[in-house]
Amino acid sequence: MSTLLSSLGRWSYRHPWRVLLSWLLALGIAGAGALVLGAGTDNSFSIPGTESQAGLEQLNRSFPAVSGTSAQIIVVAADGDHVTDAAYKDDIEDAVDRLADLDDSVLSATSPYDENVSGMINDDETAGIIRLQFDGQATDVSDQTRDDLRSVVADLSDELPSGSQTSLGGELFATSIPGVTLTEAVGLLIALLVLIVTFRSFVVAGLPLLTAVLGVGISMAGIFAATAFATVSSTTPLLALMLGLAVGIDYALFIMARHQDQVRDGVDPEESTARAVGTAGSAVVFAGVTVLIALIGLGFAGIPFLTTMGIAASAAVAVAVAIAVTLTPALLGFMKGRVAGRPRRAPKAKKGESAPAPRRQGSDSWVTGVTKRPILVSLAVIIGLGIVAVPALSLNLALPNAGVLPKASEARQSYDLVAQEFGPGFNGPLILTGTIVTSTDPLTLMQDLGDDVAKIDGVKEVALSTPNETADTGIVQLIPETAPDDPATADLVRELRAHHDEWLEKYDIDLKVTGFTAVGIDISDQLGNALLPFGIFVIGLSLILLTIVFRSLWVPITAAAGYLLSIVAGFGVVGAVFEWGWFADALHVAKVGPIISFMPIILMGVLFGLAMDYQVFLVSRMREDYVHDPAGRSPDRATRRAAALRAVRSGFTGSAKVVTAAGLIMFAVFVAFVPEGDSSLKPIALGLAAGIAIDAFLVRMTLIPALMAILGERAWEIPAWLERILPSVDIEGEAVERERHLAQWPGDDSAVAADDLTIEAAGVEGVHLRLAPGGSAVITGSSPGALRALSLAIAGRLSADDGRLRVAGHLLPGRAAWVRAHVGAVLTTDTTDLSDDLAEALRGRPSVVVIDGVDRLSSAEHDQLAARLRDARTSTALLLTSLSPELAERLLADAGRTPVAVIDIDAPRRPSSALPVADDSSESTEVTA
Repeated sequence: MSTLLSSLGRWSYRHPWRVLLSWLLALGIAGAGALVLGAGTDNSFSIPGTESQAGLEQLNRSFPAVSGTSAQIIVVAADGDHVTDAAYKDDIEDAVDRLADLDDSVLSATSPYDENVSGMINDDETAGIIRLQFDGQATDVSDQTRDDLRSVVADLSDELPSGSQTSLGGELFATSIPGVTLTEAVGLLIALLVLIVTFRSFVVAGLPLLTAVLGVGISMAGIFAATAFATVSSTTPLLALMLGLAVGIDYALFIMARHQDQVRDGVDPEESTARAVGTAGSAVVFAGVTVLIALIGLGFAGIPFLTTMGIAASAAVAVAVAIAVTLTPALLGFMKGRVAGRPRRAPKAKKGESAPAPRRQGSDSWVTGVTKRPILVSLAVIIGLGIVAVPALSLNLALPNAGVLPKASEARQSYDLVAQEFGPGFNGPLILTGTIVTSTDPLTLMQDLGDDVAKIDGVKEVALSTPNETADTGIVQLIPETAPDDPATADLVRELRAHHDEWLEKYDIDLKVTGFTAVGIDISDQLGNALLPFGIFVIGLSLILLTIVFRSLWVPITAAAGYLLSIVAGFGVVGAVFEWGWFADALHVAKVGPIISFMPIILMGVLFGLAMDYQVFLVSRMREDYVHDPAGRSPDRATRRAAALRAVRSGFTGSAKVVTAAGLIMFAVFVAFVPEGDSSLKPIALGLAAGIAIDAFLVRMTLIPALMAILGERAWEIPAWLERILPSVDIEGEAVERERHLAQWPGDDSAVAADDLTIEAAGVEGVHLRLAPGGSAVITGSSPGALRALSLAIAGRLSADDGRLRVAGHLLPGRAAWVRAHVGAVLTTDTTDLSDDLAEALRGRPSVVVIDGVDRLSSAEHDQLAARLRDARTSTALLLTSLSPELAERLLADAGRTPVAVIDIDAPRRPSSALPVADDSSESTEVTA
């Protein structure tokens, strides 16, 4: 992957206008799609397969008058008055009549004086409630209807006696549409300041912000365009905005920081860009993929709106990754060599004194102190984060309602007023519904059922217990004693469901508990149940991915343990603010209490990917330094341990600047959404900000170096059997560095060049080979399997275990994808369709064609192959394998290809210094093991 990214970076650098215009075109298309197709967000929550959702669907079919969204108007009489007084009753009844005729979306308007409904006037008769039922969900009610409703309420308020209060609220107004405020721009300003300090250049610092904003624009427009085809909640675009900005800035930062360091070291800007995209860009792609997997994994909960949220956020991250590896090098192409930034001032020597030693870096001092007493540091971090995590035990989950809106909003004022006059449970009524077609006396049946429900602890009163007009479905509407987001209300829902079998036997009704409050409780329960499998998924994924990347067991284990500490500490910070009330006023928390139910799973998914970012960037540099230290291969354990400790310190010092900047930027972006953010997004933003700060600075930059120092050389050990079965994933740009070191090898224009080529499983060892452009060679030996493996390796279809191999100017295995696409290969078998295979191999004028198993050809196939090769381009190099070299030589002679080099892979090895280069005049290119 790193070599492909390197090539992509080089191409983008050379063609900056094409890349920039392509992304601007993508922005235009996405923006047009949002304007034309955008249908708006939808905050209606559903959860298929649950009892509450099934109940709502049943009500929608048989009792539509109570299945849609609702609104309510509370009227509080002036001091000394009662709402039953004529001065109130007449005006309220008139308002009810006007509301019933508002428009077709209003199914019913219930007066507080309706004899069929109880509980609409409080016990003191100082307050009454008008209830409205609408057709459909809140998003189906037009803005015009809402405005007309407010107008009726305003008129009623004017008509009622002085000192009275009216307030409009209910489910219809329980959710707010979040927006972006100036506070979020402060996060971008802080990010810009961090970038200026990091790059020491105003222009260079602006490039990551530019790419991030462009990426966010594309992803946001795409999300709004997708509302034409999917239900998208209003929180989804803001979550995508928050993540897109954070990762977009950080991913560009990683690539540009590597590029700037290389340019300062004198590397050509174009070459530096290609290297930066191939090395840091590989880590960016790996980190982005982990975030994508974690976000898509939100589907574990089985809740449609959460799955949509995860997909939308993952799309924003995918766009950020794509822009980082394409637009970032393109912008560097515009900048050319003007990216070095302002050089740091060297300390000046005093008169008559020698120049002072360079100032010691702060990161070097930090890691030295951490690794000097690693056990003490580790215990301090673990115990400290354990204490921070204590408030997490108090977390309660619930869907947002009007009670968490700002106190200035009309829905919040109505919510508080209803709770004050009628009790907190009136804001979250529950509904029991079931089919009663078998009953001969539905009215008495529902009355008896309502009486039984009223006896259950936690039920304040039964407001309504009645069959529908066709007497085939009955409902019981009850008022809990506690608020909708109170854990006691969730317990009441479970208690009501526990009576299901009892009431089924007694009344022959299959009852379901439903309503807006019950749906929220079911969603919270399902999300809570999904946390454990989702946690196992992300932690297991981190163990597998990091084991593959670092070829180690302890590195993944410490990374996963650090992730767990960051998560629980992040939960603890959220719990301290939103449950305990610490700094709640300073952070403008509207109400202390349960937090939005999908905060934990989103925090786990997002923080997982970001934590892996920092782990990869820090520990990969440590691994690189340890692998390149000869002392790391010493037989003496103490020497290896010292090398491991040096690698921890040098690797940390080399990457700490970038990780520190990345952590500060992400923290600034996330925390900017907290003070004025939407009530649904505020706990998520705070959890992410706290989690990022804890993970970056306490876990990755403090705990991990301490643990690595404790482990020493054991951190890089892995069982041999596990090493053999693990796939090779290059996220550190090793293939790019290998290409750079071997750029001058083999020093000629060989179409195929190999030195010490080894394929252990096939028994191929130490093969040396040179084949000139247009030349011909035959590889022979006693093992068909060895010849087949060697053919596959040269054709880019199989990776060698050791040695060097360059085919058509491309180094393998890094450029295997290019070689597979441009080098023809024919593998003969008893069932080979030689004509089609050879036509495919020669298609597109390949520079090299490999034909394996020539000795398996029949006489007719021999003649057919010779004829096709005779017509092939003379510049195409041919490499044949055969157990009998004479047959292959005869075939090449019949094709007009002479002279022919013969390489016997079973022959004794010649010194590599004697390697000749094949050309048209050479008699042999055979130098083999």
